Amino acid sequence: MEQAEMVLDNIRICEEFGTPLFVYNEDKMKSQYHKFVNAFDVPALRVHYACKALSNINVLRLFKDLGSGLDCVSLQEVQLGLKAGFKPEDILYTPNNVSEDEYKDVIDLGVKINVDNLQMLECLGVECPHVPVCIRINPHLMAGGNRNISVGHIDSKFGISIHQLPLIQRIVNSLNIDVEGIHVHTGSDIIDSEIFIKAAELVFAVVEKFDSVKYVDFGSGFKIKYKEGDLSTDIDRFGELFSKVFIKFSKDHNKDYELKFEPGKFLVSEAGDFFTKVNVVKQTTSCTFIGVDSGFNHLIRPMFYNAHHEIENISNPNGAKKVYSVVGYICETDTFASDRLISEVRTGDILRFKNSGAYCFSMASNYNSRFRPAEVLLSNGEPKLIRKRETLDDLLRNQIY
Repeated sequence: MEQAEMVLDNIRICEEFGTPLFVYNEDKMKSQYHKFVNAFDVPALRVHYACKALSNINVLRLFKDLGSGLDCVSLQEVQLGLKAGFKPEDILYTPNNVSEDEYKDVIDLGVKINVDNLQMLECLGVECPHVPVCIRINPHLMAGGNRNISVGHIDSKFGISIHQLPLIQRIVNSLNIDVEGIHVHTGSDIIDSEIFIKAAELVFAVVEKFDSVKYVDFGSGFKIKYKEGDLSTDIDRFGELFSKVFIKFSKDHNKDYELKFEPGKFLVSEAGDFFTKVNVVKQTTSCTFIGVDSGFNHLIRPMFYNAHHEIENISNPNGAKKVYSVVGYICETDTFASDRLISEVRTGDILRFKNSGAYCFSMASNYNSRFRPAEVLLSNGEPKLIRKRETLDDLLRNQIY
């Protein structure tokens, strides 16, 4: 009965706010945050929500109220974080290949900064000598569910190679740079906890070189389940193992380091659903297509990462299962799913795409001049509009004509 009520609630929400539509569950975000924090047993832990996953200001405020810090990769995300009420010292700026001017703009806002190349490290040491920095290390570990989201391997553009440690030391010592943190992030959708343990061993060797280090940041990359029987990171087991490793390192060096993580997908992916309406059911000689009122302009992960999203027909949940390929309305191939078993689909039915809280709306675009969808937050079970659906005025707003 509970499942049936949820289906009816989702249909009502789609009728009220229209489709395509992103809907996020506040309670799920809270429970994931508490689950993550409670998995670790260390003297000092700080979680920074990676807001690139989902940057709606209402979501940022939610994590701020939970006690989270914020991980940002752009000046604009930093500005959003400040608007959401985060204190500058609770924001960590972790960019990649940005200009000296952007770094200086962020420094002026008072947030903590992370440096991932030697040129910028030297530049900031000269131009901003009194600003503490965190240094991002590339450990040369291949990890993650897709090469596009594996960021710690030897050919990655992210971080300073661990083999360049002598150069880092030379720059830091000659310019008297205050290195307050060491950062590493190997990739996303990592299942094996040993990857983090191995990264820790490498990073600890770097931390030992700088007496000024106060915290060690291990990024994120924890895998969640996308379908029944899927593998995922056992966060409780990982927290237990990693806490012991981190505490031992701290004790061996007689120093209370702060442990940081930057989860994004883990906190918001399962909290989000994406709803679309079926425009057409198209039978061809080889398959049956379901054409929906969306495309990779709204949900690009299946096309970009070959990501799997479970798809349900909430308008006919008890219908006979049939094999369909779910496609969009963009004038390029935009296949959400191929040969998928879904309850019988009819024109006008509503489809639910699960695990759509992370890297879905935040990667949406106006390709084909389509409007981006509305966003709704379920707070105490009540739907609240947190982003209006775009209109033609939004497409024309910055055009000069």
